[in-house]
Amino acid sequence: MKLRRSLLSCLQAVVLATTAFSASAPSAPLPPDLAPFFVAPESAFATPDSRRSPLLLADGTHITTAAEWEKERAAIRARWFARMGPWPELLTAPRFEIVRTESRENFTQQTLRLELAPGYFQTALLLLPAGPGPFPAVVVPFYEPHTSAGLATTPTGAPTKPHRDFGRQLVRRGFIALCLGTPGGDAYKPDQAGATCQPLSFLAYIAANAHTTLARLPVVDPARIGIVGHSYGGKWAMFASCLYDKFAAAVWSDPGIVFDETRTSINYQEPWYLGLDPALTRKRGLVSATAPRTGAYAQLIAAGHDLHELHALMAPRPFLVSGGAEDPPKRWSPLTHAIAVNRLLGYDQRVGMSNRLLHDPDEESNAVLVRFIEHFLGKK
Repeated sequence: MKLRRSLLSCLQAVVLATTAFSASAPSAPLPPDLAPFFVAPESAFATPDSRRSPLLLADGTHITTAAEWEKERAAIRARWFARMGPWPELLTAPRFEIVRTESRENFTQQTLRLELAPGYFQTALLLLPAGPGPFPAVVVPFYEPHTSAGLATTPTGAPTKPHRDFGRQLVRRGFIALCLGTPGGDAYKPDQAGATCQPLSFLAYIAANAHTTLARLPVVDPARIGIVGHSYGGKWAMFASCLYDKFAAAVWSDPGIVFDETRTSINYQEPWYLGLDPALTRKRGLVSATAPRTGAYAQLIAAGHDLHELHALMAPRPFLVSGGAEDPPKRWSPLTHAIAVNRLLGYDQRVGMSNRLLHDPDEESNAVLVRFIEHFLGKK
């Protein structure tokens, strides 16, 4: 992909008030091959995005200080949990069993039985680079862990889902990768282990527990743990990183970063995402008179909420949208809200997007993804 945008001038850093989330100091300018993806086109700012700014309070007051944002940030998070339902108690020491250890290429693969919720265990794959560490790490969620680990292949050895092996690509570059799959194995009917929150929020919850698993490993640097996911895994990664502050960086590959009821793949209305309703199971597909909104999704839409509010919770932690068919360049417009929050906090170059035509990742988009992770997580 041609580097077609010039860098914005860096904003003057300000001293941050103590916040409820951890944040590193403003980073040095991005390397030349990564910087263009962190510059929103002028068109994104020319016409203000129609979504309500997270920096605008209910009484019309504009937030102008980091301390004010800290309060509103907590309020936004609380509002979303009020709609989606509370998480179960987070695990402080997730248990796991190493079922099998194998050598692959330049790394080791361990098959784990991993506790993802209280008393609930599932198979996960842990990919470990050679050496003593401590290493940076990533959680890589998808329908099942084998694709992310590079094990989903045809009888001829070709990948069944090319360019989705994020865990394998990153472990080969010195990152520990914990590859997760859908709890229970069926993405359309996920096992929630008794949790009553919306399924997409529950996925974020188990990703938070996976983060704790990694942070407790002696070979992992707990300050350098990110999350990377594509499509279904991209939605999972987005909700996990926005709702759990300890993820240091995130990549969301074409999940649909805002609600869009014209796109069949941006289907947050479905009961396996945000549309779970104990009293009514909606007909699968786009919202219509015969397939109405249900569950938390219906409440969020009725109250005027959209996913840009969650993006704002990432600030000042960096994130990259690896955009495809569902997140084309026009999605820069909603991303301007997260950019504005970062600017308020004295940060620039923390919100990025690359673009491709198709939904599927490709070599070009993955090269940007890897460079992002290397830059923001690869340095001690």
